Amino acid sequence: MGAIVQGSYDGSNDSVTDILNRLGRYADLIEPWAESVSKRLIDTLEIADNAVWRERSYQISSGMRELMSGSQGQVARSIVEEQVKLFKSLPLHAADRVYDIHNQAIETVVAGRRSSSLVDEIMRTGEVTEARARTIARTEVGRASTAITQARAVAIGSRGYIWRTAEDSDVRNSHQQMEGKYVEWGKPPTLDGMTGHAGQFPNCRCYCEPVF
Repeated sequence: MGAIVQGSYDGSNDSVTDILNRLGRYADLIEPWAESVSKRLIDTLEIADNAVWRERSYQISSGMRELMSGSQGQVARSIVEEQVKLFKSLPLHAADRVYDIHNQAIETVVAGRRSSSLVDEIMRTGEVTEARARTIARTEVGRASTAITQARAVAIGSRGYIWRTAEDSDVRNSHQQMEGKYVEWGKPPTLDGMTGHAGQFPNCRCYCEPVF
């Protein structure tokens, strides 16, 4: 472009017009080149971006491997073991329930009373077991999440957390009173006769906000 201007301008209006025409044609001439350069730039950015994502993915994967192999892995394995025990307890509790209700039915018959209501209760065992399974599932998700959060937070220096609730009408009063309070990891509170951190109580939707 400098060469076009320097080789064409002589101070006259005609030379200016000629320069404008030449530069206009040059702009059309370099359009394919401009598109090619632009595409290479975008491709380079995409490659760099993909490289960043691959690195981040590797870091996440490495973190998960560390989670399952170090002290945090012990927490995770402990959670799995506890959950296996709970799920295995479902049929055992169902059997105990049937046995207890059956004995009540026998006592009722011996006493000369109708036992139809107790028979109905036995037939509801599946429904009761399903409800208990749902409670276990909801509770265990919270317990696992809290335990892993605690293990990771403590590993990098956290001494406690802020208790957070779901902030809706279903939050238990005792848990609502904990909203915003600081809790030390080593001193879980006792609420409604049970001891644990946020998210570790039956059907609890509260969570820990680690403090560093």
